[in-house]
Amino acid sequence: MIKPVYITASSQFLPNPPVNNDQMEQVLGMVEGVPSRARAVVLRNNGIHQRHYAIDPQGGTFTHNNTQLTAEAIRRLAVPGFVLPQLQLLCCGTSSPDQLMPGHGVMVHGELGIGPCEVYSSAGICTAGIAALKQAWLAVASGNSDNAVATGSELASSFMRAEHFSAESQHRVEALQQRPEIAFEKDFLRWMLSDGAGALLLQDQPAGTGTQLRIDWIEMVSHAHQAEPCMYAGGDKDADGQLKGWRNYHPQQWGERSLMAVKQDVKLLNQRIVELTVEQTLPAIIQRRGISPDDYAWFLPHMSSEYFRPRLAAGLERIGFPIPQARWFTNLSRKGNTGSAAIYIMLDELLHSGQLQGGQRLLCFVPESGRFSSAFMQLTVV
Repeated sequence: MIKPVYITASSQFLPNPPVNNDQMEQVLGMVEGVPSRARAVVLRNNGIHQRHYAIDPQGGTFTHNNTQLTAEAIRRLAVPGFVLPQLQLLCCGTSSPDQLMPGHGVMVHGELGIGPCEVYSSAGICTAGIAALKQAWLAVASGNSDNAVATGSELASSFMRAEHFSAESQHRVEALQQRPEIAFEKDFLRWMLSDGAGALLLQDQPAGTGTQLRIDWIEMVSHAHQAEPCMYAGGDKDADGQLKGWRNYHPQQWGERSLMAVKQDVKLLNQRIVELTVEQTLPAIIQRRGISPDDYAWFLPHMSSEYFRPRLAAGLERIGFPIPQARWFTNLSRKGNTGSAAIYIMLDELLHSGQLQGGQRLLCFVPESGRFSSAFMQLTVV
């Protein structure tokens, strides 16, 4: 028997004071001392005015790692009658763990220092966070666990500091003389991504007080069979668009090719993201779940950039599911693009905004351009 599952507490942790657009390159550094020509173009289109980095702006050293960001978000969860040593299941999603092994989840568990519990780690990019949430929801819904904490977190700045590109810059002096910035597909994401963590407490009973959410369903779909990788790190594409991992390269090439930098095929992103994650995903969910736009008081889309807002709206319109933008909720301009943590941070802000009323339904949308995956989730306010 499937049990109802409630989000009884939410939290977020954004490290250090916000960084505005004029401060970004000071914090992340300039590649070979050359200001980025892509920065102004990207910022003009993405609509982000401030974000957070786990970097000391004066010394340039990290103030937190991903494990610490995640643990701090979890510690901020507060609901009467629940303390962390009672936790039965911890599900952690991220695209930027601090290490290849062990898994991010057990590192967070160790950082928390609480008693034994089941731990699950999900990898990927933006959908890693909602994949962790789905695992937590299914465990509580099935009765396997009475409670669970799910998290999404990112330490994107660890990929974006200037020193990660310096070896490539030195290796490609001739190319850089003709084009002073690193190839756009790498430089692009330096001005798009930021750090942060969010956490949700799931229980099989609602808490006694406060606004809470019931998870009605979560749907996730991959379209990897239709498209080559679009966003990736730890490898590089060959001439045929096949992704070769870092272990296929000599260690000297890791720096020369900036293999560990996050890269984005911007042309492919623009061509396929709305088509695959909305137009080829949502119609089947509409039919299976029997939903309509009028069902939802709020639509929470995870958008990497305001550039995609009109394209997303047009895609919804094309499939007959238009949601007026007055009902959209996003904090992209203030909190930045925090990847797998973004939906957690949005939900936490909306839950504490005083704008929710009992019985309202929320539709959450998390697309991922890694190889084009999509997630939709319905929540009901209780």
